[in-house]
Amino acid sequence: MNQGKNDIVTGAFSYTGRYVTQRLLKIGRKVGTLTNHPQRSHSFGNQIPVFPYNFDHADRLVQTLEGIDTLYCTYWVRYPFAGLTFEKAVNNSRILFQAAKKAGVRRVVHVSIANPSKSSPLAYYSGKVLVEEALKDSGVSYAILRPTVIFGKEDILINNIAWMVRHFPVFAVPGNGEYKIQPIYVEDFADLLVSAGQRNENEISDAVGPDSFSFADLIGLIAKETETKTRILHLSPTLTYWLTSVMGKFLDDVILTQEEIQGLMDNLLISNEKPLGTTRLSRWIHENRATLGVSYANEVKRHF
Repeated sequence: MNQGKNDIVTGAFSYTGRYVTQRLLKIGRKVGTLTNHPQRSHSFGNQIPVFPYNFDHADRLVQTLEGIDTLYCTYWVRYPFAGLTFEKAVNNSRILFQAAKKAGVRRVVHVSIANPSKSSPLAYYSGKVLVEEALKDSGVSYAILRPTVIFGKEDILINNIAWMVRHFPVFAVPGNGEYKIQPIYVEDFADLLVSAGQRNENEISDAVGPDSFSFADLIGLIAKETETKTRILHLSPTLTYWLTSVMGKFLDDVILTQEEIQGLMDNLLISNEKPLGTTRLSRWIHENRATLGVSYANEVKRHF
């Protein structure tokens, strides 16, 4: 890209990346994207140039990033799929950050996860720490934001919980359901990312909203707002995973992974830091109760 007020957003056609891109364009930035799906249709028309990741050709990746001021990195993998493992995603991230350094990128704003830990038995969380370390070691100015769950119009988790509540008389909850969840609104999160891109100092912060619920209470709230009478059924994590796997085969989707269930039950979807988001999930659910969960959001079809 040419020199100027240029930014790159990884996955600008995806969930969070789309909102970041919209904001950058609105304030007059020139935006390009790195993606695994350069031919995918999108709503930005000719506004943004599209580039492949080129992880296997680091020199080409460096060329793509030359003249870029800020790299907004949402790249990661939710679960191993089609040969892409957590280990591979960590290595790809390292290649990306090294290329950013060589290209002279001023700033990297990176989307991590709340409560990452190198000692975690969950590869998703331990892998996120390795990515953060790779960014710190790159020598590029960085901002690392750690969300829990991101909700909004194109949300997967909250929408599909509502879909299940609407369609089934019981909702399977692993364990006692008392573990917490503290989501952030996608528009609040995008604002935080873009704001972080304007600064220079290295920073790390959790990115969560003002509402936190026990998982069981969240199900109850969604059932109340959608005027359904679903009943919570407490099951073992193993049986819950088995049921969601069976349902996933019928829906041609991955509803929950074993790591996601364990992370939820280990209270990893909540933060001890001051909320940076301002939009309350409870209010958003109420305002969107007529459409929330009316149709199922298939993540596999959306991304692959």
